[in-house]
Amino acid sequence: MNPRTERLSLAGPAGRLQVLRDQPEGVPLGVAVIAHPHPLFGGTMDNKVVQTLARAFVQQGWTAVRFNFRGVGGSEGAYDEGRGETEDLLAVVDALAPQGALALAGFSFGAYVAAQALQGLWAARDPRHLVLVGTAASRFVVPPLPEAARERALVIHGEQDDTVPLAAVLDWARPQSLPVLVVPGVEHFFHGQLTLLKNLVARHLR
Repeated sequence: MNPRTERLSLAGPAGRLQVLRDQPEGVPLGVAVIAHPHPLFGGTMDNKVVQTLARAFVQQGWTAVRFNFRGVGGSEGAYDEGRGETEDLLAVVDALAPQGALALAGFSFGAYVAAQALQGLWAARDPRHLVLVGTAASRFVVPPLPEAARERALVIHGEQDDTVPLAAVLDWARPQSLPVLVVPGVEHFFHGQLTLLKNLVARHLR
């Protein structure tokens, strides 16, 4: 963690939520809320891809907020198949980003949850950015993005992802005419390519 990282505990829909907030230098441009991979398969806010997303946002002047879904680490409650986890994300937004510029990001299951949360936040909050990495389109019914949100979205997927096949993400994106940035030779967790991932996200945010 960087020296500007704060450990927080928030009241969530199913109990306390464990949160990390990373601050940039200077006045933040806004708050990015970042969702982690599947709770039942070891996903936490300390996941390397989630940390990489946080670094990219902080580097570009955003406050980055990571949190553990219900039932993970110090967060209370139990896994709820994405429904409760979407409520958790919305509770974090309400508590830590109630106004001002907002961005949403997620990895794998977290990308699904971020896309779910966007449905309720789009009209009310007009999020500035949406970053989805390894979107779990083969495992969950990921909602289509609001049409106006698509030009603000960055969807990144590894060519050799064996957890979520690239074809599943393309099938989800195709009806939306939503571009997918494919990273050749990379698998689900972006092993050895986290710096590239950070740079791709930072470029999008610029």
